[in-house]
Amino acid sequence: MHKKTNYLLLAATLALGTVALTSCTTDGGVSSSKDQSTNSSSPSKGAAMTSPADQYITVTGAEGSAPTIGAPQGAAPTTLITKDLYTGTGTAVLPTSTLTVQYTLLAWSTGKVVESSWTGSPATFPLAQVIQGWQEGLVGAKVGTRRLLIIPPALGYGANAAGPIKANETLVFVVDILGVK
Repeated sequence: MHKKTNYLLLAATLALGTVALTSCTTDGGVSSSKDQSTNSSSPSKGAAMTSPADQYITVTGAEGSAPTIGAPQGAAPTTLITKDLYTGTGTAVLPTSTLTVQYTLLAWSTGKVVESSWTGSPATFPLAQVIQGWQEGLVGAKVGTRRLLIIPPALGYGANAAGPIKANETLVFVVDILGVK
């Protein structure tokens, strides 16, 4: 029987390096630790919205189906970037939540999908046990949301390689939040 390693669920302690003191807004912006304001306007399902994420990545795909992620453009960002592609109305993610999600992971350096739960079953895990980029980038999202995360190495796996993920890789995730407990 073939055993598949789920690299997303590696402990957050694998990430080495200094974590930048930034937080993400729901519109894809990043604010410093001194300015914790967020943009209260979120896109509705199917609505187009310009954000910092738009200069790097395009994502297509209907709600409830696997996303298609375009090849990254330009130099990789050095801060966490988020963008809600669909906004849900369910329970909000807290730092202590256990999530059930569908996700696709693309490696910035190759522009190729590394892993996708869409080829199997949704993933369920405590948010506190995954990489820092997920811990910072998913809090506040609600069930029904599809969120794009562009995660710099310091908030991902850092200098550690993890299976097909190279050391110091910028990670691009598209995450559909299916459940929050």
